[in-house]
Amino acid sequence: MYIALVTVHILAAMVWVGGMLFLSLVLAPLVRSRKAVPEFMALFRSAALRFRVVAWAAIGMLLITGPLLLSERGIALTAPSSWPDLVRLKLALVGVLLVLTVLHDLVLGPRISHAVAIPQASRTAWDHLAVRTARWLPRVSLLLALAVVIAAAVLARS
Repeated sequence: MYIALVTVHILAAMVWVGGMLFLSLVLAPLVRSRKAVPEFMALFRSAALRFRVVAWAAIGMLLITGPLLLSERGIALTAPSSWPDLVRLKLALVGVLLVLTVLHDLVLGPRISHAVAIPQASRTAWDHLAVRTARWLPRVSLLLALAVVIAAAVLARS
């Protein structure tokens, strides 16, 4: 049972982080290099929306398998004060990453779709802020995701 949980957990993490890497390092630069040609923007939006469904499924698997794996390792879920520091760090990073993902997917995503559909001069201050934030938020999320992977690797060795 433990091996199956670890396998599902690792595969889910690979899907989530791998998709973030692909969008950030491959697709986004491709779109930027084309100076936002409408076809490339449509491709990026379609890929990002499709990835959103896959990513949230992976997140669901992680949220199910993570606590089960902690329990399998003898870490009491009801006693956070007894958790090893590395577990607390990893879970804190995951919590921040989840908040940023919700912010990106449910707040900024719809706002960006609205903002890019109107002329720049007609955008509100909130639209401009959303556009600026949308540029760095995925990068911060990716760095946090990589930190979670590193914490998981160290935790696996302990």
